[in-house]
Amino acid sequence: MIGPIGYGTLVIALVTSLLAVVTSIYGGRSRSAAMLETARRAALITFPLLSISILALLILLISGHFEYTYVYQTTDLAMPLYLKIAALWGGQEGSLLFWCWLLAGFSFITLARKWKSENDLLPWVITVTSFTLFFFLILVLFFENPFHRYFITMDGQVVSSLLPPMMSLQADPPDGAGLNPLLRHFGMVVHPPALYLGFTGFVIPYAYAIAALITGRSDDQWIKSTRKWSLMAWLFLSIGLVLGSRWAYDVLGWGGYWAWDPVEISALIPWLTGTAYLHSMITQEKRGLFKHWTIALIVLTFCLVIFGTFLTRSGLLSSVHSFSESSIGPFFLAFIALMFLISLGLLLWRWNDLGSAYQIRSFFSKEGAFVLNNLLFVAIFLICLIGILFPIVSELVTGQKVTVGPPFYESATGPLFALLLLLMGVVPLTVWGAATASSLGRNIWLPAALALAAPGVALFLGATSWIALLSIWFVFFAVIATLMDTLKSIRLRSRVHKESGWQSFNNLVRHNRRRYGGYLIHIGVALMGLGIIGIEMFQTTTQGMVAEGESLQLSGYTFTYEKLELQDTPDGRNIAQASILISRDGREVGRVYPGSDYYYYSQQSVTRPGIHSTLSEDLYIVLVDWLEITAEGATFKVFRNPLINWLWIGTVVLILGTLVALWPSRERRPLALKEKA
Repeated sequence: MIGPIGYGTLVIALVTSLLAVVTSIYGGRSRSAAMLETARRAALITFPLLSISILALLILLISGHFEYTYVYQTTDLAMPLYLKIAALWGGQEGSLLFWCWLLAGFSFITLARKWKSENDLLPWVITVTSFTLFFFLILVLFFENPFHRYFITMDGQVVSSLLPPMMSLQADPPDGAGLNPLLRHFGMVVHPPALYLGFTGFVIPYAYAIAALITGRSDDQWIKSTRKWSLMAWLFLSIGLVLGSRWAYDVLGWGGYWAWDPVEISALIPWLTGTAYLHSMITQEKRGLFKHWTIALIVLTFCLVIFGTFLTRSGLLSSVHSFSESSIGPFFLAFIALMFLISLGLLLWRWNDLGSAYQIRSFFSKEGAFVLNNLLFVAIFLICLIGILFPIVSELVTGQKVTVGPPFYESATGPLFALLLLLMGVVPLTVWGAATASSLGRNIWLPAALALAAPGVALFLGATSWIALLSIWFVFFAVIATLMDTLKSIRLRSRVHKESGWQSFNNLVRHNRRRYGGYLIHIGVALMGLGIIGIEMFQTTTQGMVAEGESLQLSGYTFTYEKLELQDTPDGRNIAQASILISRDGREVGRVYPGSDYYYYSQQSVTRPGIHSTLSEDLYIVLVDWLEITAEGATFKVFRNPLINWLWIGTVVLILGTLVALWPSRERRPLALKEKA
């Protein structure tokens, strides 16, 4: 009965989401409070309904009901509990249901609160969120249903179906096929939920933006109401991207973290436009500017979220990250086109209402810097979009498949990312309103001069590439400029309020968490940039076959092959694990154990690199192959990845900064109230 209950609640959720769409539109047009309340309650109830469906699927996965197609394809008896739970989003059908559940949960939180100044937006927020949910529920129920079962027909064919075909018996497999071996890694256990949280989170500010266009509201109240939603969605999307990079680094065994894979890029592009949207929000709140930018960017981000989901699931792209080919691609394209055209029509309809009396008075002001920021993010997005679409269009037109590889993306986007790093250092030194090049220059020269020490050290250590040296300067300029502006504010407050330095810093952050949380995010991004520069510009590698006791040399390190052990495990794997002694100048540095796991049932190998990590570098060793008599030789590929760990450290700083920005600021009491007190 568990499966039918899960399916039944899916059907009811589809009906309630459609009811919410219809009654919210009617309630919004007729201003009927009763209809609007009906719509709100219908939208609210979809979350508990989908929670029951999710729970039902989890029970089937954990208890091993292999007669269900999805359970058979993603689990087996030997899998640990956490992987059986992760199987919920490990396949096409379960991940779409999980997507629906997250969106319903976010809608529930949004609609359950008290609506005051935004009450006129409520019907249209319900309409957008419920219609989006309705679309995804259609995909789950009619195309990618996780509650299908296996049946055996009279002629011996195995059929996957919701209802038993005539003259058939239900199959009862003793075990399942198991989760894809590549997904059995902590990064992939957490990576998909983080991405989905980011994707679905951006639906909420998009719904508010569309509601503001429909009602003709040109104020920034909808931005204030969705500020935390936008930041949380951006944070989860950032975490998802980095966890995916860590998974690639740990599992794929090619010594890198980002391959410019089309599916990777499809998750990156909404992050690019979402980041531009966050900066545009700030300018609209501070100066009433960029209203067109803000609406356009959140619309674009929403459409790119759906587009990325489409690319991953349509089978259009071949990628280690994508799901199997599916028939839902055309429906995704139709939905994207519909939502984009409606959004574009509303934006053009309200275009004149979104104007601002305030004008940018100087290119060197903070407003001017934010314009450049948005242009750079949009330019990178367009390059990435062209890189994704060009091979597809080329194949459709010419019949020949063209590959757009990392060299294209790196050469086209690298200078733009470098300019963004530079801009991160400039923005804290700019001011709102009127500004001149000379005033900005007076603020910039000292941090710019101090930052020269970093490329100087790199040059002393042997770096010769001017691109690498300039990139390092950009990173340290961004960090130093941000820290100097913070120190300047601390000194000023300390002098005015007669506080200690720590008290001044604490009070500054408490009263302006968004500003200093943003500063911390920028420092985190700069540190991530340092890690990227290190591995992209200074990575060295070697490969060779060595017998036991022999060594490979790389960058002053000696890697000695000690032994290789082979064994079978009860869960159907053949494990090969080598022991490598790392030494330098005759001194032992450490020992690592690169290996490879071969899964018999899927006939697939998964690499387990041996990694010796320090703050300055990773020594990354991959077991490539070995002879039948292992003592006679094994092939290893060795990478030296300088500074790579600053990519992960910077991510932690970025997360911390976002949490600071999300934390509620201490409200300042009006001066009159202070005097009365």
